[in-house]
Order: sequence, then C-alpha cells, then structure tokens
Amino acid sequence: MYRCARLLLILLAMAGLGGCAMVPPRDDGAFAATPPQEPESAPPADGAIYHEAQGMELFNDPRAHRVGDILTIALVESTQASKKATTSTSKKDKTNIGAPTLLGQSVTLNGKPVTFGTNGDRSFDGSGNSSQSNQLTGQITVTVARRLSNGNLLVRGEKWLTINQGQELVRISGIVRPQDIGQDNSVPSTRVADARIAYTGRGSLADANTQGWLSRFFSSKWMPY
Repeated sequence: MYRCARLLLILLAMAGLGGCAMVPPRDDGAFAATPPQEPESAPPADGAIYHEAQGMELFNDPRAHRVGDILTIALVESTQASKKATTSTSKKDKTNIGAPTLLGQSVTLNGKPVTFGTNGDRSFDGSGNSSQSNQLTGQITVTVARRLSNGNLLVRGEKWLTINQGQELVRISGIVRPQDIGQDNSVPSTRVADARIAYTGRGSLADANTQGWLSRFFSSKWMPY
C-alpha cells in the first residue's frame, strides 16, 4: 500500500510538471494596436474654405505624437556579460609548549620531557566563470497607446510572422520621448524606457527546441538525485 501511494505521488508530481510546460504565446490585449481617438464632430460651417473636421494638417509634424499614431522601433539590442571570480586562502598554525616544571624539575615521562604542541594546515581554492551574449535586430511598428502628462508616449505593439511550419512573435512596449523620434518617424529600442521586449515562437520548430516535461522533471530541483 505504501509503494502504491508513493507511486501515485510521483505520477501526480510529473503531471503537475507537465502542466507547467512551456505555454505557446497567445494573443495578449496588452499589446494590441490602439485605434486613434476620434474627435468630436463639429457642426458644419458652410461657406468656409477650411473645415476642422476634414483634418487637413498642413503644418503639423508627421512624427507620432497622438494616441493611435504609428511609430517604428528599430531593434538594436545587444548585451554581453562576463564574470570571473577566483578565491585562494591558506593558513598554517604551529604551537610548541615546553615541558612544565615541578619543584624545579622538568616533568618527564619514561625519562623524556613532557612537551605539548599543535600543528594545523588549512587551504581553500575556488574559481568560477560565467559569460552570456544576446543579440536582437530588426524593426517593428507600434502604435501610441497613451500620451503621458509630461509629453512622453506610451507605445506598444506586436508582429506575427508565419514561416513554413512555425510562427515567430515579437512584442514590445515602453515609453518614448518625442525628442528621440527621428525625422523618419523611428526610434531605436535603446531609447525606449521601461522596455518590455519578447521574442518567442510556436510550431514544429519551437517544439523541437523545447525539452519534454519528463526530462525537465529529472533536471529540476525536485529531483533528489
């Protein structure tokens, strides 16, 4: 009975880890495109050459500045990190205590003076190395979701690419300063504050590069061996 209960617990643990498998990316409304805000319709003014409702922006800056405007973000992410640590310690102790005297005579044992001494030798050597490199390039066009009180723009967007038997997804959100937007209505991703960039995929290629749930169980911290 005990073995059956133990086997049942192991199967339940494996099933739980299987439920924690990599979930394919799903549609997220937080990255959906934001439509432009429609202005309130003004009463018609017959006889005038210019009507405000027509939106003739003859002298406005074409760069994104309103909710719903389109902005292109150039992905130029490149990170490199390395760390190296080396520690070496050593300590030696040696103590000698002469033979004690009693009534002016050295204490002896079997005719030899009784002496005491300690000797210790300790050492430690440790080293570690770690390095990581990531790179992401490309372009993604997003929309302005909100204009903050200080004039900065909250932008967000996503791009789906279907290639052969898989799909690639790029998502980004963050805050952009209007001063950082170039004349071509683009801004590098290094100028996006509080940026959240995600690059994931799903399909046969992504599944082939994903470790199975049983293999993850044997590689997880729950595996006692």
